[in-house]
Amino acid sequence: MNGPANSEPSDIQEEYDGQLLDARRARWTASGTGALLALAGLAAAALRAAGSGPALVPTAYACGAAVCALAAVLGSRGRTRRALWLLIIGVMVMALGDQFD
Repeated sequence: MNGPANSEPSDIQEEYDGQLLDARRARWTASGTGALLALAGLAAAALRAAGSGPALVPTAYACGAAVCALAAVLGSRGRTRRALWLLIIGVMVMALGDQFD
């Protein structure tokens, strides 16, 4: 029987260390993805602003980039679920801006 009462202290410590590693990896992933998408959105906004087209397109890219930047900040602080949803919303805003072109 390998229940919690029979667990060795080293097993518990290894499981705790694994959970810490998973949480750290989730924070790095959320913050890195948010920063990358924010930079991509800003670059797309700059490229679209330089061209001729409706002003709504670069605005949508810039707003989506701002949402992704906020997701990066939240991800670095450990709010990975909220960061994931903000990343999805930010990319959707950028994609919506593409529809106006």
